[in-house]
Amino acid sequence: MPIDFHDEAQRLTYAARDAGAAWRHAMRALLDPAGLRVADIGCGGGVYCAAWRDLGAARVVGVDFSAAMLSGARERLAGVDGVTLRQGDACATGLDDASADVVFARALVHHLDDLTACFREAARILTPAGTLIVQDRTLQDAVRPGSPSHLRGYFFEAFPRLLDVERARRPSRQAVGDALARAGFARVRTRALAEERRTYDDRAEVRDDLLARTGRSILHELHDAELARLADHVTAALPSSGPIHETDHWTVWAATR
Repeated sequence: MPIDFHDEAQRLTYAARDAGAAWRHAMRALLDPAGLRVADIGCGGGVYCAAWRDLGAARVVGVDFSAAMLSGARERLAGVDGVTLRQGDACATGLDDASADVVFARALVHHLDDLTACFREAARILTPAGTLIVQDRTLQDAVRPGSPSHLRGYFFEAFPRLLDVERARRPSRQAVGDALARAGFARVRTRALAEERRTYDDRAEVRDDLLARTGRSILHELHDAELARLADHVTAALPSSGPIHETDHWTVWAATR
């Protein structure tokens, strides 16, 4: 079954990590965040709300449609000032017109049916000179071969039907670009990003993370027995000792009007 983002059991699944150094470098290469107002749409567990504040954003508002996700984000962000959270839809955030200098949408658009509506909403809440930053995986990003640094590739080796899930939900660069143009974004920069996801002490820690489905919506497509077989498959492919550094591959679109 697809992940239920409204399930209280999932409230911390997207709150248990920090943004990587490569992500921070990539954002600074796109713009200077110091003093800016950022709207993080589909903020999940609040990881990137905190990261934008660390980069110097004056304030961040995180928006998510799930009360459960926002509950986890509030716990994750306890003690972080300058961040507010509110429940809202990506296509109807409830934020004021021209209230953000940056709209950020990470790992969001592959869950949406109408990219243009989402981007039109982003255009509405952006200042005229503001920037929309979309970070998501294309199919090519997702289906790289399995390796100790790219665990996702092992998923498709073990369960090829998961490729159908990815094909159905992953937008192409062209599809995102076309939707941005329809929403009024005339200038779009695109770049690849290899973002550190997590360093595991050993393969046993990887196995535990997979069995918990931590931050991996695709693993909710497997029932528990299948998930155990997947964990066995991945574990067998990994080195028997030493740390394992996992990297996620993304495409980033930075768009202005």
